[in-house]
Amino acid sequence: MPDRKPPRLEGDERRTLHALLQYQRESLVRKVTGVSEEDARTPVVASGTTLLWLTRHMAHAESLWVLHRFAGRDVAPPRDVGEPGDTLAAAVEDYRRTWAVVDAVVSGAPSFEARCGDVGDEAPVNLRWVLMHLLEETARHAGHADILRELVDGQTGR
Repeated sequence: MPDRKPPRLEGDERRTLHALLQYQRESLVRKVTGVSEEDARTPVVASGTTLLWLTRHMAHAESLWVLHRFAGRDVAPPRDVGEPGDTLAAAVEDYRRTWAVVDAVVSGAPSFEARCGDVGDEAPVNLRWVLMHLLEETARHAGHADILRELVDGQTGR
């Protein structure tokens, strides 16, 4: 798997943040591409984390934070775990579909100062915080996928 560097660009905050988030999203998808269904759902670390779960989890996280908590949409986030018969291809497709909806909401937001409506008992946050959180969460889990993929079949690279 060829190593890909993050994009370098000069742009405003919105463009830069989106480019880095998209790079991390695609990094995670690259890590799971080409893995067998069996390897995608086989835990190789004590926590039980799998490549299928990471993919499902990130679609869930983006939907929960942006669509539900920020935009206030009454939508059930995609499931966080694979069910029997679930496939990695379906999980990736759901994840990509979630990006498109999330990106449309973010591009329609008047500013990054817009606040989340529903964060439960937690302190209020704005869209900037949500996107920064998703960037760090996606990068963290793309790193987990790096390790899992190397353990599964020896493939390395971003």
